[in-house]
Amino acid sequence: MIVGIPSETFPSERRVAVVPSVIQSLKKAQLEVLIQAGAGEAAGFRDTTYIESGARITESRAEIFSSADVILQVRTFGANVEVGRVDLELMRPKQIVIGLSEPLSEPKAALELAECGITACSLELMPRITRAQSMDVLSSMSSLAGYKSAIMAANTLEKYFPMMMTAAGTYAPAKGLVLGAGVAGLQAIATCKRLGAVMQAFDVRPVVKEQVESVGATFVGLTEEENMEDTGGYAKEMTEESQNKERDLIQYYAKDADFVITTALIPGRPAPKLITKEMIQAMKPGSVIIDMAAESGGNCVLTKPGEKVMENGVTILGPLNLPSTMPIHASQMYSKNVVNLLEHIMNDGELVLDLNDVITSGCCITHKGELVS
Repeated sequence: MIVGIPSETFPSERRVAVVPSVIQSLKKAQLEVLIQAGAGEAAGFRDTTYIESGARITESRAEIFSSADVILQVRTFGANVEVGRVDLELMRPKQIVIGLSEPLSEPKAALELAECGITACSLELMPRITRAQSMDVLSSMSSLAGYKSAIMAANTLEKYFPMMMTAAGTYAPAKGLVLGAGVAGLQAIATCKRLGAVMQAFDVRPVVKEQVESVGATFVGLTEEENMEDTGGYAKEMTEESQNKERDLIQYYAKDADFVITTALIPGRPAPKLITKEMIQAMKPGSVIIDMAAESGGNCVLTKPGEKVMENGVTILGPLNLPSTMPIHASQMYSKNVVNLLEHIMNDGELVLDLNDVITSGCCITHKGELVS
């Protein structure tokens, strides 16, 4: 059985689905690895390293799709609809495609894959259960993004993060506020704390209070009586009364913050607007907002995806695809997650899609010409 890794075609995507260090794991699983020439170059992995690890290199993208039984990508057609349509034309019925596919925001792409007879596994839908932790791509990428957002905040803020005692005087540490205490938010808190900032964190799920405190921040979210967590662990839709209470709390703490990092996302829906123009007007000149939800519309009403905005002396950044800015570790983590999934669905050198298995059924979106998710 052949596993094919084409180069990524999404603009500015520097990650690669498989790195040389996991090739031997694939070969032990009786899989032949075919990779497009240059696929790993942007992430720092040369073709020669892949060859030394046991992979076969081809210049032809068409050969990848015509030869491979399984296609591994970072961004499959659903997450790369415009440029990725070329790949859709190269795919074969019964071929298995594994990667990020944004099925909740691009359902039409999933329908097209089904019509082509493609079996597609969307890594965004990996169940949040203990058995699937080693395959959880979203957590891996969110951790990287949270770290990078903290570095961006420190680089953009025009003052020290830590308290500094100098011959010219003592300077207080920066005050930071993180909105959303998921994987990205917790990593952002931890990184900012290591850099010396004093951190606070807001979340509508009181259950995360202990996690927030464990990484060194003060929890300033809603109370147990106002818990807004759904059964899947995500924030659920809020009533108008709860939204007003949420905005009041955020404004109270944001006006004294030197920087705010926002991470709030709702799967398949636009990012909730947490920071209003009025809040920005109340913030201190020189403050910084890093909006990690920019790709989904942003948590700040003034965020422009991929751009820098200045408002009332406040700098607002809406970075895109943060994991891709650290392609070496992002690719290593991603490929390990993918290999773990492959090993889960392999049996004696053959792929076995058991849709009664919670992991397989959780991430499989199309199979035998139908939508199955």
